[in-house]
Amino acid sequence: MLNSLAAGRHLAKRIVIAQLVVAVVAGLAFTLQGRSAGLAAFGGALIVAIATALLAARAFGALGGAGATFARFLVGMILRWIILIGGLALILVQWNLPPLPALAGLVAGYAVNVFAFRFKG
Repeated sequence: MLNSLAAGRHLAKRIVIAQLVVAVVAGLAFTLQGRSAGLAAFGGALIVAIATALLAARAFGALGGAGATFARFLVGMILRWIILIGGLALILVQWNLPPLPALAGLVAGYAVNVFAFRFKG
């Protein structure tokens, strides 16, 4: 049980770090289209990294029974979606940044999950 928890924390940390790297790369790539596009892409990928870190902190926080673990995971997923929707609303509505780079950054941040689980080693 402790090994699984430690492995989960380690994988979550690697995913968050990779998502932060992707956020910087996406921001720099979209900076070629302008400052606002670069900020939108960076912000889109950054909110994915923040949401993933929050989910990992809740899900892998402590040991417990199956019910408590599932409840922590469920609360983490709800918080993740609140962060994602709220962050995207901030980027698009409050700061009036371009939507396409923001969505591209969001997709790039989530693409890290696919590659992280495919190449775990």
